[in-house]
Amino acid sequence: MDITIKFTKMQGLGNDFIIVDNNEIEKNNINSSELAKKICDRNFGIGGDGLIVVNPSDMKGDTDVSWRIFNSDGTEPQMCGNGIRCFAKYIYENGIINKKKFTVQTLAGVIVPEIQENGEVRVDMGEPVLEAKKIPLSGIEGTPVIKHPIEVVDRTFTFSAVSMGNPHCLIFTEEDSEKLARIYGAEIELNTLFPEKTNVEFIKVLSRNNIKIDVWERGCGITLACGTGACASTVAAILNGLTDNTVFADLPGGRLKIEWKQDKNSNNVFMTGASEFVFKGEYYYKQ
Repeated sequence: MDITIKFTKMQGLGNDFIIVDNNEIEKNNINSSELAKKICDRNFGIGGDGLIVVNPSDMKGDTDVSWRIFNSDGTEPQMCGNGIRCFAKYIYENGIINKKKFTVQTLAGVIVPEIQENGEVRVDMGEPVLEAKKIPLSGIEGTPVIKHPIEVVDRTFTFSAVSMGNPHCLIFTEEDSEKLARIYGAEIELNTLFPEKTNVEFIKVLSRNNIKIDVWERGCGITLACGTGACASTVAAILNGLTDNTVFADLPGGRLKIEWKQDKNSNNVFMTGASEFVFKGEYYYKQ
């Protein structure tokens, strides 16, 4: 039986997402993971890095709104930085929320986006997770995890590990970061050090306030941008003494501003960047 599903497509720095209301999922008794694999397929579907479900009934919490997000391979990450900006813009522009700052229930906890006057979205991403067992890492202990060796294929790298609700392996390099991500990203994602697999970032430090990042995203592969990756990269750069606390992160899809507030009042990371409407339509889903 063919089912028609209403959707909206949005992108944040080229990281693109299909947004669907939970009513579309429930009324048709659709498995969200299976839908993600089909609808995100760039040859046989709409094409996207992930599927975002608005207000799923299984997400509970004292928040303004909730979401679930699924990678293009059907896996469900705890958080996605570019995705949450697209979600926030969608929620506000479609009148689901009538205030510019609101709370979102996610698998990574409560996230607080705020629509800025220039249309960009600033997101309080919460505190970075630095404890090895909570990231999680296997066979490694300590807080923070920096300059730890990892052997992969024909190379040994040193990495830092940070979770922004999802795990990140952060490698600083002076080589071609895009080439390294393509060659080694998949192998590192599946390394046994990371029991839940990992996102992988190769990072060049350009100045005390500017870094360049190439990303191999867990469950997606090479992507144009990763918001949580930019946050984790900035945290790792600060922990390694390479940058100041406010950093512009340049990714293939564009630039994000990342701030890590470290004082008596806050230990939270803030991400600011663009998100844009692409198109909307109806998708014919064959069960």
